[in-house]
Amino acid sequence: MDLTVTPSYGRDYTSVEKLMADWNANKDFTCVNGHTQINKQDAQPGMTIRFRYAKLKKVHVITIK
Repeated sequence: MDLTVTPSYGRDYTSVEKLMADWNANKDFTCVNGHTQINKQDAQPGMTIRFRYAKLKKVHVITIK
């Protein structure tokens, strides 16, 4: 399953390090194609997650193992 997500609650990031720190802290991200929330705890193995950040100008991709 592939998801594209953006930071929830008005958050934004200027670096991948800050984005991943919040992901690892189990903060919520909004799925752009379903308007639902997901966090690290909800992610399933095999998922590919595309994080949009820096005012949606940048993308960081991870695959959950």
